[in-house]
Amino acid sequence: MKDALGTVLITGGASGLGAAVADAVAAEGGTPVVLDRRSPANGYEFREVDLARPRAAERAVRAAASANGGLDAVVTAAGIDACGEILDVDPEDWDRVIAVNLIGTAAVVRAALPALERSGGRVVTVASTLGLRALPAATAYCASKFGIVGFSRALAAELGDRVGVTMLVPGGMRTGFFDGRPEQFKPAPGQPMNDPADVARAVLFALRQPAGCELRELVMTPAVEPSWP
Repeated sequence: MKDALGTVLITGGASGLGAAVADAVAAEGGTPVVLDRRSPANGYEFREVDLARPRAAERAVRAAASANGGLDAVVTAAGIDACGEILDVDPEDWDRVIAVNLIGTAAVVRAALPALERSGGRVVTVASTLGLRALPAATAYCASKFGIVGFSRALAAELGDRVGVTMLVPGGMRTGFFDGRPEQFKPAPGQPMNDPADVARAVLFALRQPAGCELRELVMTPAVEPSWP
């Protein structure tokens, strides 16, 4: 397995799983670079960007690669949701979920690929158990995460051995992702949730696979995750 992590670009790295990945990368001697709308708490290198603006996201990635002499990995942890039946969700909010989760992911990966090809690097995309199983009142989120599944599988087939691609499929985690939702869209009281730090360690395991050895898909959930299988 690879020892050095190098420079790891992390979308959504100011909170939730992204912040846990940034901390894990730093703890293991790597250099986290965060793309987010707000700055990370731990003072990591940060570039402010709204992933719903794909051209701006591409520019931020290229600037980060230039400033750091390249990139060794990208982790696309940024994600948002807009819960409710499709006619009850504001259309702008619905569209933004697709823009951030799917189009933003593709834009970041596309911009990072030249640097990753030079370094023999790796991409970890973050899908969801709701990218494999559909639930009601989640059309935007499911559409975006089903899209990530298709994007990740096609990307892996396209890149072959030029850049590693791993798709992470996490279940529920104890993050602020569910804050501010109506009660019916929050996890049930007492529902087990994974610590994002544990999931972050799985991300680092994927990043450390040697060239030519591919961990293509990684499902990580609480043992009693209600949306899996």
